[in-house]
Amino acid sequence: MKLISANNHFFRKFHVIKRDTWLLTSQFGWPLISYFLLIFLGGILYYYLSILANEPINNIPEAVYQVLSLTFIQSISNFPKTWYLEIFFFLMPVLSVIFLAQGITEFGVMLFNRRQRGKEWEMAVASTFSNHHIIVGLGHLGFRVAATLHQMSQDVVVIEMNPTVDLVASVKRLGIPVIQEDATSENTLESAGVKKARSIIMCVQNDSVNLQIALKSRSLNKNIRVVVRIFDDEFAYALQDQFGFTAFSATDMAAPAFASAAAGIDMTRPISIEGQIMSLARLNIDSDSNLSTLSVAELERNFEVSIVLLKRDSETDLHPVPETILLTGDTVAVIGGPAQITALVQANSNNISRN
Repeated sequence: MKLISANNHFFRKFHVIKRDTWLLTSQFGWPLISYFLLIFLGGILYYYLSILANEPINNIPEAVYQVLSLTFIQSISNFPKTWYLEIFFFLMPVLSVIFLAQGITEFGVMLFNRRQRGKEWEMAVASTFSNHHIIVGLGHLGFRVAATLHQMSQDVVVIEMNPTVDLVASVKRLGIPVIQEDATSENTLESAGVKKARSIIMCVQNDSVNLQIALKSRSLNKNIRVVVRIFDDEFAYALQDQFGFTAFSATDMAAPAFASAAAGIDMTRPISIEGQIMSLARLNIDSDSNLSTLSVAELERNFEVSIVLLKRDSETDLHPVPETILLTGDTVAVIGGPAQITALVQANSNNISRN
């Protein structure tokens, strides 16, 4: 497995360097094209000027070669005697510097200092990904999502227009590229590889911006999975119904966590199952709980949850039968939606009566 991972890392790095070099070459294409045109056209001009001056060159290729030699200040045995050819000899090196030197210098510096260029390098890395996840927004939530996906050995690209230095450094240490651009731009999404991505996760604290990015992503990749954090509950439900997005309402996610914490109940973070937000919660049946003496079937029916574990004394039952009666001191693990778990927490705290 380590050998396969090392090979994948090597090939990915090779493709990143190849992609980055191509981008650099494209960026500096005009100086290079101008230089070669200068050499070729200068060679043709020199050939005909030499004929005019009665100092003919054998052919055009030789004239082009002599002009090329001039641009590198190489000595030529047959220095011309005609004044306009002499001017030509001195002028060509100057023109070559104007057309090429600055471009070549910048190209070399940027080629050998790839990581100093930041944005271009990050885009080159992102271009090698496929079936990856794009995270929009590098706040604390975005960072935690990126770190979690990294722990799951998933490829991740982050887009953040104004990232904090600490979070960027932490993410880059994980080998995750960070594209510092506006995610509402289609060019930025394409730079992050949205057309080849598996999912895009919006962690921006702005519902309208999240929706704008989500719709553009779906237009560029109709099969991409869209996960959105939405602060408006009704808006979240509408997005799920109309567009098939996985929309997490901030209040829906927080409500069961607050309720369970107040009641001393352990609960996992919400997950989405077929568009439904679900959590796994563990609670102990108290002596004054409304849940004691209920059967497993009654609890599941009344609160619309599923009991996946029942622990009594030292024995654990992963799939308790429906007829099992819950007793004081039992520990149960249930899966349910935020509202259902909240109601269950209240019932266990004896805050509501049984149905």
